[in-house]
Amino acid sequence: MTRIERIRPEPIPVIHPLPEYLASGQRAVWYEETKRVLQVPWMGVVTMAYSHYPKFFGELWRGLKPLCGSCPFVEAFLELREFVEARTIQLKPKPLVTELTDLGYAPREIDSIREMNTVFSHGNQPYVVLAAIARHLLEIGDMAGEFDAEPWQGRHAPDVQVPFLLMEAHHVDEPTREVYDDIKVRLNLPFVNTDYRAFARWPSYFALAWNDLRKSVGSVEHEAVYQACHDRVAMLAAEGLPNPGQLSSQALRQAAEADASLDEVIQMCRLFQWLLPGLITNVAFLRHQLEAV
Repeated sequence: MTRIERIRPEPIPVIHPLPEYLASGQRAVWYEETKRVLQVPWMGVVTMAYSHYPKFFGELWRGLKPLCGSCPFVEAFLELREFVEARTIQLKPKPLVTELTDLGYAPREIDSIREMNTVFSHGNQPYVVLAAIARHLLEIGDMAGEFDAEPWQGRHAPDVQVPFLLMEAHHVDEPTREVYDDIKVRLNLPFVNTDYRAFARWPSYFALAWNDLRKSVGSVEHEAVYQACHDRVAMLAAEGLPNPGQLSSQALRQAAEADASLDEVIQMCRLFQWLLPGLITNVAFLRHQLEAV
């Protein structure tokens, strides 16, 4: 079956993510539902950008909500995380625990960074699968899975409690702003993802972590992990998951065209589906840096 290709849109489209604190009405309902069903503490930039197109997002979320709360969906993204983390360790991330300890980080501080990483290591997975499904429906056609799916019972999210604080560019000092600028250049993006802004709460840690990660970004080996992650989620979108919400390509395309040009919505979806496999790979890399030595 035909699957989506990994495409970076050129030029990068303008996106319109609505922050959670500004959401009201139907968007606020969508945001809370998304976080509850995915079991994540934050609304991803991808879904905030989707919600700028309310008819598109309304139809997408109507159909995805029963899937995202199903056993096949949860099992698939948990397996995806294991796959990417196993591949990423081959990039040989530098162990940082000793260096952080020498800087004065207490064990509980390092554990807090690990817990923040755990939140993203878990939560990015459903977002990337969601993004692949959106692209598949808009560009390829219907999903091939059956309409039945057993609901997931209970909690799959990590049992951690860590303050979710994002260091925006106007919050940080000049050295961290330089790290942000380097991230945008190295990753070829016009913005800094939520994950990196959360890790920058510990600026000395984040500078060390990024300095190691940046050496791998763009390498053949690093790109191979990106591509492998993309290939797995493209397969899931095409034929690896059921479709209990009975989403259809035609209905989603019609909803998108009611909000804007179809090409505008497709280019926005391509951007996030292109960047998320890389983000997942990079967060896995940062995770391996903090493994006990």
